[in-house]
Amino acid sequence: MPSLRLIEEPPAPPASRFALWELGFRPFYLLASAFAALSIPLWALQFSGLLGHSYLAGPVWHAHEMLFGFALAVIVGFLFTAGRNWTSRPTPTGPLLAALAGLWLAGRALVLTPFGWAAAAVNVAFPLAAAVALAIPFFKARNRRNYFFVGLLVLMSVAAGFVHLAQLGLSRLPAWAGLQIGLDLVLFIISVMGGRVIPMFTNNGVPGAAATRHPFVEKAALGSVLVLAAADVVGIRGLPLALLAAAACMAHAARWSLWQPWKTGRVPLVWVLHLAYLWVPVHLVLRALAELGVVAPSAATHALNVGAVGGLIIGMMTRTARGHTARPLKADQFDTACYLLVLLSGVARVVVPLVAPGHTIVAVQCSAALWSAGFGLYAVRYWPVLTRSRLDGKPG
Repeated sequence: MPSLRLIEEPPAPPASRFALWELGFRPFYLLASAFAALSIPLWALQFSGLLGHSYLAGPVWHAHEMLFGFALAVIVGFLFTAGRNWTSRPTPTGPLLAALAGLWLAGRALVLTPFGWAAAAVNVAFPLAAAVALAIPFFKARNRRNYFFVGLLVLMSVAAGFVHLAQLGLSRLPAWAGLQIGLDLVLFIISVMGGRVIPMFTNNGVPGAAATRHPFVEKAALGSVLVLAAADVVGIRGLPLALLAAAACMAHAARWSLWQPWKTGRVPLVWVLHLAYLWVPVHLVLRALAELGVVAPSAATHALNVGAVGGLIIGMMTRTARGHTARPLKADQFDTACYLLVLLSGVARVVVPLVAPGHTIVAVQCSAALWSAGFGLYAVRYWPVLTRSRLDGKPG
């Protein structure tokens, strides 16, 4: 039987070299995917009390690490990579990139120790350092269109700061206030990037798809997320927040329909992004229902984190890793398996408890296994892709 190639690609050039520090996506995609796979066993160890005394523990650790660990790592890796294309100027590489990755790793380790002040300092510093590193090429190139990404990274640092101030007993606000701000920021980031890349990738990958963007719908979708975030900051709850979330849901559902998702069924590299983005309006309608007391708030939170963020991240990590290493922009069977595992993880975590509450524990366990398997498969499969040079021999 002929051997099955791990990733369909032409042979690597003879001068293939270690390239982990050549561009931002390489270390941060690898670290984030490995951490996503390992975080569930870590969560189980925490829950069972086998990790000893940790500065962050329980649901606060779980939420903090999914936001300021996993999701933020992928966002930074993507922005460092895209930022070089947007500005034609270098973003962190080499020792500087390795130092930033080390700072991120220190944050993941310190929250599991008793050293709260050190953990807080490192986790606040990482998004600030990333913001400075991104600001330098943006400002030199006067790339004003993307300045707001620098601001968003600064706000992620502020949100992390709120969590740690509460955890250290220096704030009257609970840690969940900072986590909610972080969730709103991540929702806005994926809304912006989804609106930019999903219609473009759809038209490039699906002939005749005719995915479109309507200016009014775009403004309504992004604006509604900002209004929702502002409402969370000032503490609006109940029916007013439910109405805001419902309006945002309608805007994002309209936006998604304009991208012609039903035409993408034969192109996994594209349909994964559409299915993942569908979780955004699902998250928003669940937020509305949660404010009315119809469903548990955790359903909305996991629809965003597991369904939308997890699905978009696995889709973008495969596509950008392929594109930036000169590999074919075509998902193989292993990529598709990663997509299905992560997306099914969202279904198990959100849908099953809603329709069959008696099976919630089993559903959560299945979701955890699917999530770890999907990102673990990515980490193993893309290790040689992310650590070795481009197939065309170019830097990056």
